[in-house]
Amino acid sequence: MNNLILSNSIRFIVLVLLQVLIFNHIDLFGYLNPLIYIVWVFLFPIKKNKNLILFTSFLLGLSIDFFSDSGGINAAAMVFIAFIRLPILKAILRKSDFDYLLFNLRTISFDKIFLYIATLTVIHHFIVFSLEYFSLSDFTTIISNTFFTSIFTILISILGIQLFVKKTK
Repeated sequence: MNNLILSNSIRFIVLVLLQVLIFNHIDLFGYLNPLIYIVWVFLFPIKKNKNLILFTSFLLGLSIDFFSDSGGINAAAMVFIAFIRLPILKAILRKSDFDYLLFNLRTISFDKIFLYIATLTVIHHFIVFSLEYFSLSDFTTIISNTFFTSIFTILISILGIQLFVKKTK
């Protein structure tokens, strides 16, 4: 079995288990619940087929929805950020920084990593909370939950990526 397929399969399973068994049970101040499973989209290889990331992101979101009883909102948000990931990455990185074959988050400067992760996280969380509340009268709740949960998720995601992703030269 290919090392890349094995590592992505293990990452998929570990992220689902971490989210369902640990992070879904964290409720800081009654509403802060980090959604760390989105790290899947950040770390998925760029050189792979776009249909593959869309399908696996859908499966990951659907797995989270199944265990969280959330009716498909995580699957929808995951597919959306998987779809817009490459254009956002191209907008953040210069053409000289963006090499499909050698792309690794640990080889990019911290400010660009932070902007990439923060952008996708805020978009994901906004979609999740918009679909969860599904009312314009709750717009301030949607924005505040998006903001605070995004901060918590971004911190955990960056810390996890820095600790557990190998740095390549």
